[in-house]
Amino acid sequence: MKNIAVLLIISGLLYFSSCKKETESEQFRLLTGTTWVSDSLLANGIDASGPDQMLENFKGEANFNADGSGEFGKFSGTWRFAFEETQLVIETDSLPIPLATIISELTKTSLKINTSYTILDRATNIRMTFKAK
Repeated sequence: MKNIAVLLIISGLLYFSSCKKETESEQFRLLTGTTWVSDSLLANGIDASGPDQMLENFKGEANFNADGSGEFGKFSGTWRFAFEETQLVIETDSLPIPLATIISELTKTSLKINTSYTILDRATNIRMTFKAK
């Protein structure tokens, strides 16, 4: 009887492990499959990537690792999709709140995200574009 129970448990584990396929979406593969390099970093339509500018620390490379960790310019932290993979949320100890963005384009060669960030009761429209390295 013990042998039957053990066989049932083992066969159940094998069944469920074989059924568990990686279901990575196309969005996930596109985002994590390359190193992204900042192309333009705009705040209210004006370049904000220069010294002492609002988006200076996002300038450079961005890597979205499959485990949810990442490097975003000079920041490191975590990332996740939200709202059926139409939004990208970046969290880092360097920012006071998570940066929730809308993905306006994600292809093999281009990543474009938009958000509005409020500082001192003043909303700033941010658009960041990246090219595949």
